[in-house]
Amino acid sequence: MEIAIIAHDTKKELMVQFCIAYCGVLSQHKLCATGITANYIADATGLEIEHLLSGEHGGEQQITSRIVYNEIDMVIYFRDTRPTAYDESMHELLRMCDYNNVPVATNIATAEALISALARGDFDWREIYNPRSDYNLHKSSR
Repeated sequence: MEIAIIAHDTKKELMVQFCIAYCGVLSQHKLCATGITANYIADATGLEIEHLLSGEHGGEQQITSRIVYNEIDMVIYFRDTRPTAYDESMHELLRMCDYNNVPVATNIATAEALISALARGDFDWREIYNPRSDYNLHKSSR
């Protein structure tokens, strides 16, 4: 599964701790994250992670675009509840998750529930819908 990770500045340390705690589950999936968050997670966990632009420089839009094209299966987005300059892109990302039925966690409680479900295999149905999944890439050879 393709998992996108975003953390606002005030939530980066929490995200790193979350990724350390669930490194075993996350290591079984393809990860991408915005700018500095990707660096922090990679440094702390050794996880292979695709580095995108920082959120304020278009990283959230990159993830939103991937959601629209059904290339993201889950989003973990620890966000600051205070208003930011890029609230519009955050709102659009969450709207596209809703529109495309992509599970999204915006706090650690929901993220833990999603990761636990992921570990149980509850999201295997997403493999059918993601055009970049191993299921669909090898479909023609079946």
